Amino acid sequence: MGIGNKLRLTSALSRMLHRRILYSSARSFTTTEGHRPTIVHKRSLDILHDPWFNKGTAFTMTERDRLDLRGLLPPNVMDSEQQIQRFMTDLKRLEEQARDGPSDPNALAKWRILNRLHDRNETMYYKVLIANIEEYAPIVYTPTVGLVCQNYSGLFRRPRGMYFSAEDRGEMMSMVYNWPAEQVDMIVVTDGSRILGLGDLGIHGIGISVGKLDLYVAAAGINPQRVLPVMIDVGTNNEKLLNNPMYLGLQQHRLENDEYIEVIDEFMEAVFTRWPHVIVQFEDFQSKWAFKLLQRYRNSYRMFNDDVQGTAGVAIAGLLGAVRAQGRPMIDFPKMKIVVAGAGSAGIGVLNAARKTMARMLGNNETAFDSAQSQFWVVDAKGLITEGREDIDPEALPFARKLKEMERQGLKEGASLVEVVREVKPDVLLGLSAVGGLFSKEVLEAMKGSTSTRPAIFAMSNPTKNAECTAQEAFSILGDNIIFASGSPFKNVDLGNGHVGHCNQGNNMYLFPGIGLGILLSGTPIVSDGMLQAAAECLAAYMSEEEVLKGIIYPPISRIRNITKRIAAAVIKEAVEEDLACGYREMDARELHKLNEEELMQYVENNMWSPEYPTLVYKDD
Repeated sequence: MGIGNKLRLTSALSRMLHRRILYSSARSFTTTEGHRPTIVHKRSLDILHDPWFNKGTAFTMTERDRLDLRGLLPPNVMDSEQQIQRFMTDLKRLEEQARDGPSDPNALAKWRILNRLHDRNETMYYKVLIANIEEYAPIVYTPTVGLVCQNYSGLFRRPRGMYFSAEDRGEMMSMVYNWPAEQVDMIVVTDGSRILGLGDLGIHGIGISVGKLDLYVAAAGINPQRVLPVMIDVGTNNEKLLNNPMYLGLQQHRLENDEYIEVIDEFMEAVFTRWPHVIVQFEDFQSKWAFKLLQRYRNSYRMFNDDVQGTAGVAIAGLLGAVRAQGRPMIDFPKMKIVVAGAGSAGIGVLNAARKTMARMLGNNETAFDSAQSQFWVVDAKGLITEGREDIDPEALPFARKLKEMERQGLKEGASLVEVVREVKPDVLLGLSAVGGLFSKEVLEAMKGSTSTRPAIFAMSNPTKNAECTAQEAFSILGDNIIFASGSPFKNVDLGNGHVGHCNQGNNMYLFPGIGLGILLSGTPIVSDGMLQAAAECLAAYMSEEEVLKGIIYPPISRIRNITKRIAAAVIKEAVEEDLACGYREMDARELHKLNEEELMQYVENNMWSPEYPTLVYKDD
């Protein structure tokens, strides 16, 4: 272990010991998030212009007197349900009218309207989002967030989050104190280098951080006043942005090598100095940095990378669900033959997680890892990856097939996807390539030769235009006896005669909110592989036998808060078992050890924020 790694590990252990001491005398009870009176230091129009505290027409007459609001609002006091009804009526009426010309699609019009609500009243915004999560998750997150990021300079109205740039080197430690919140629980950070499957969008990538944190609030009940979207602007290699005078970011090429690392290091040190217990989720970093930064920080800070680890967990849950959908126990997973299209950060992340899952089921020894490794065939833009590949990516090397073995299968280095599918006859065809339409008619026809009783097609790339195939294409070519999952939402397919082809959205939002909440409430100083594995297995087991046998392997988004609660509990339980739990607020590590399953679920629920207007009490500065 290098000196740097030793220092980082020592730092992590020091923080863990500090937390154990901090919580050693705490009392063992919990309180419900969002039900305490809130002290504010502003009145009158200042309150109405502050989205954190504004209630609009829901301010009671007592509050109007207390906060000098009488006469500044219409006299009729409305409750939050009446406000939402009024907003939803306007939303349906304005969806079309809000378009900025014929090229502005309906989804982006909805985003504009919701964003205006977010700007003026956060509580109501999250109340609307939670109540209509199935409809609006695709608006605030993928796929619409991709459109938002592509058009961000034109959509920018109100600053949301923080921007740390290459020009701020040496200043970040002081800059971080410009954020008004005394406590931040969750940061989502991006450098904009690989936004979804859209490539380098530079500073426009802040939209993905904002969208992810909206889901942390809506799904996990993280308090919206304690979340922080962050963009690290180290330049862009997108020539259109470099030549666009309206671009809001640094118009220079991206920093590389040590200069880049120094910027990220300074950012991490700054945020963890001000908020020692914050959780940082890395999002949409290009592959060459995603793995390096994960390995650099994961033993020192409370952080994880959603593209590498979250995508992997959702895919593992889906793969385990596909095993169940065949009427087999999940323990049969190591027998599945899987062809993976894509060897970027998401693809390699899934491969590593799937291999570890198989190996654990086979005994978790060297033989088990070797056996698990042999179940994967990886195809990238150059074709099948074998040991004959020159300049092979070190992350992909463990999955490179042996040349002699491939010759026996009738395959060679660089074999096409259709050739690999035809010869391997896989149980699963898993797409993480970001290449729309990659699963062509020819490739899907080749899947007819699968040796599985119920083959699975996973077209997981985002946004929708990058999906490897559509649900309609998969079911029309392969019939109804398949499992279909995708990263973006597709409608179920009517197969006739009362048969339905179920479209499962393998969305990262099933996992990352629960992982983040579980990390927060356990107080763990680091995020272990075991916690991520526990989250994936919890999601895989969530569906009933009846549902999975129908081909439904992921739950409806409408259940997201319940799913998140269960996953958070599974993460906390794993943290306790690994002796990494340090506790949270009044619940110390010893008390966490004592909780049974029901009490653990109650503990999680009691610490999830709900969008209810708090009682506001004014205090003069």
